[in-house]
Amino acid sequence: MNKNIYIIAEMACSHEGKPEFAKKIIDGAGKSGADAIQFQIWKLNSMMVPHHPDYSEDLKLEMSYDIWTELAKFSRDRYPNMQIIACVYEESSVDFANSIHVDAFKIHSADLSNPDFIQYIAKKGKRIDLSVGASSIVEIQNAVEWINNTSNSNIWLMYGYQNFPTKIEDINLDYMIKLKNLFELPMGYQDHTDADKNESFWIPAAAIGMGIQIIEKHITHDRVYSGIDHEAALDVNEFLQFVNMIRSIELSKGVSKPKPFSEAELTYRKYSKKSIVARNNLDSGKVITKDDILFMRADILGLPPDQCNKIIGKKSKQMIEQYHVILENDVN
Repeated sequence: MNKNIYIIAEMACSHEGKPEFAKKIIDGAGKSGADAIQFQIWKLNSMMVPHHPDYSEDLKLEMSYDIWTELAKFSRDRYPNMQIIACVYEESSVDFANSIHVDAFKIHSADLSNPDFIQYIAKKGKRIDLSVGASSIVEIQNAVEWINNTSNSNIWLMYGYQNFPTKIEDINLDYMIKLKNLFELPMGYQDHTDADKNESFWIPAAAIGMGIQIIEKHITHDRVYSGIDHEAALDVNEFLQFVNMIRSIELSKGVSKPKPFSEAELTYRKYSKKSIVARNNLDSGKVITKDDILFMRADILGLPPDQCNKIIGKKSKQMIEQYHVILENDVN
């Protein structure tokens, strides 16, 4: 990971099973400057039992591999710098996603205790974003070991869970940081807070402030539509504002190692730092004592107070007016 925040635009099911909506979402993510668009690709008959209460609805959301191929090409043609992540739930979609050269795989927390599936993905050798929401430390540890024992795939842990929308008191950012420190892996925050509230912006900002460098955020084509997965999803204009907020946070983070003062800092130092000045008019040849000087803000930046030993006990070379900065070359 570099110092920049990696932003994942999570399409989820906001496309409503319609390629034209998916393209609007991809456009929104690409124009905003997101680092990746995330597709959820599945074959429902391999993922969910037919009598599951969501089966009929999810079947309407399933898009063919041909459509996903078209969408991947659409994304790469328009936004070649935006990566594609595939969230997959069964082996056939893993193979398909690999055939269209996705940049990474996401494993949903539903499969965290599914060693065969995790190892099947790990054998592809691509980065794995491992969702760890509502999972025990033992479950996470096992999944990480299954990946490491199978391949050298990079692993990112992704914390968050999908109670749409997630209440802020249920998020537990401190626990996310505990996981980050415990596993010593890149940690991402998956935000599912209410998109109608300001917290959908400032909770991810808080996560970044705590040291998180990966943010996954839901995006939809139109929030007014109130479609699938809209509760935590920003529309394309809101998502642009969201990305701009994060890029501003990036600029403010700076670097942790010492660096030369910027022009703004030099200006501020000149304005705010105190210098050694003459308490009264000092005649030429005057031996300067501590009673002859003050520490004050002045029009120029001179010697700081902790360097007064360079002035005290020295003789002034010429007359120094009251409140003027006493420079090192004014004495001998």
